[in-house]
Amino acid sequence: MPTPRIPKIGSPVRGSKTGRPVMVALDLLGRRAALRIFWELRSGDPLTFRALQDACETNPSLLNTRLKELRAVGLIEHAVGGYRLTEEGRGLMVSLGPFCDWAQAWGGK
Repeated sequence: MPTPRIPKIGSPVRGSKTGRPVMVALDLLGRRAALRIFWELRSGDPLTFRALQDACETNPSLLNTRLKELRAVGLIEHAVGGYRLTEEGRGLMVSLGPFCDWAQAWGGK
């Protein structure tokens, strides 16, 4: 199975021929296990590959692919102690807060 292309702003992605930033972000985050990785790294504490794999309940191949993509776009980094969100990744988590609030309210209807 070929490795999916890493989405880039300005290049076509799923759902967009223009590659607008919001569409690139949605393509990237819509990939299997991508949001789960963010969720597991939300505390700010680094996680080793094994700990992240266990927390995400995914296989090593998929996790490796997602980590490669998320590192390539600057949202996750590998540091002392394991993987963690970059400043840009933490900003994304802050941006997702209102969406999570909306989803919680929507789901309570």
